[in-house]
Amino acid sequence: MLQAVSNAFKLPDLRRKIFFTLGVLVIFRLAAHIPVPGVNLEGLRQVFEANQLLGLLDMFSGGAMSNFSVMAMGVYPYITASIVLQLLGPVIPALSELSKEGEAGRNKINQYTYLLTVPLALLQAFGQASLLAGAAAGGPAVLSNFGFTRTTWLPTVATLITLAAGTMFAIWLGEQIDQQGVGNGISIIIFGGIVTDIPGRVGGLLIANPWALVLFAIVTLITVVGIVVIQEGQRRIPVQYAKRVRGTKVYGGQSTHIPLQVNAAGMIPLIFAVSFLIFPGVVASYFVYSSTKWVADVANFVYRVFDSRGSFYWIAYFLLVIGFTYFYTDIVFQQQNLAETLQRQGGFIPGIRPGKRTAEYLSGVVRRITLVGAIFLGVVAILPWIVRPLAGTSEMLVTSTGLLIVVGVVLDTMKQLEAQLLMRHYEGFIRR
Repeated sequence: MLQAVSNAFKLPDLRRKIFFTLGVLVIFRLAAHIPVPGVNLEGLRQVFEANQLLGLLDMFSGGAMSNFSVMAMGVYPYITASIVLQLLGPVIPALSELSKEGEAGRNKINQYTYLLTVPLALLQAFGQASLLAGAAAGGPAVLSNFGFTRTTWLPTVATLITLAAGTMFAIWLGEQIDQQGVGNGISIIIFGGIVTDIPGRVGGLLIANPWALVLFAIVTLITVVGIVVIQEGQRRIPVQYAKRVRGTKVYGGQSTHIPLQVNAAGMIPLIFAVSFLIFPGVVASYFVYSSTKWVADVANFVYRVFDSRGSFYWIAYFLLVIGFTYFYTDIVFQQQNLAETLQRQGGFIPGIRPGKRTAEYLSGVVRRITLVGAIFLGVVAILPWIVRPLAGTSEMLVTSTGLLIVVGVVLDTMKQLEAQLLMRHYEGFIRR
């Protein structure tokens, strides 16, 4: 691998792409330290300690939200817009048709994603700023001059526009990586933020509990190996194409396969599950200090039930991850419509009738192999709870979702670099 890295830097165009990607990451990290005017940093720290949702959003912002910088929302609104459009595909026929139109259809869907990102960014900016501006959990105000009053509406509008512009700037940086760098731009931006946070976590564990650091390092290494195996795992379905004679030429007749991934959902189920679990606690946090006793009692009960320090939270997390893995995988698989595509191209699975029988067979295979991926994702999700009795802390070096993103981005980037090297007859990173 070291030799392959050396070979990559020997190629002028590939070396330029690598340095360009690193340069874009540096720009993003610099922008992530430009705070929104009027932020109370001490109050911000207290709010983050009391709110789990902000920690999830901070990961997608690359750590910028913990400083409430102009890049506080990162690319999260874009990810939300992408997921929304993907889930709406089977519901809206026009979107389903666009997904089948090749490059032109994908460009149109990307345009819709950008248009949806803007209102989502403004809405999320208002939600985050409102949460930080008030004492949502009894803490101090973080933002001054926020609200739609006669004296504060102009600073409020300026804050919302600044945060939304920061999101669009982060997306633009990701696009530049796509066009002139190496790897998937949006994923690289998120990856940079996650990796940047690791030294701080290592330092904190080293001071608090060195043995916990060793344990988490071993667990992280084992988990990374497991993620690589599962992410690269495939069930290959053999496909035969019928021979077609046109004049004196014979077309088709070749054999190939359909690679069905063990984990086709990636880290999306973890995001869905943790968002679903965090939401009741976030809503309850607004009412724990209510003047009405029964409202405050119910809010406190809900807040305790959905507290990440309790067992219910982690058991529900495990089950929800499995459920959402099946849900998301089924939606993505149905959108691909492999059975119809095979029949249209003259392909068939040996021993399986084309059409409905092929669709049922493929769906059955996908559901069986998804069980392995779903259970694995569930175990990865609850790793902090599993190792907490041994380490005395649930503060992982990298969060479960972050670890999946990091490994996925590294694998994707290595494959792209390998393709570039193989084009020039160099040995790639991944040996087979």
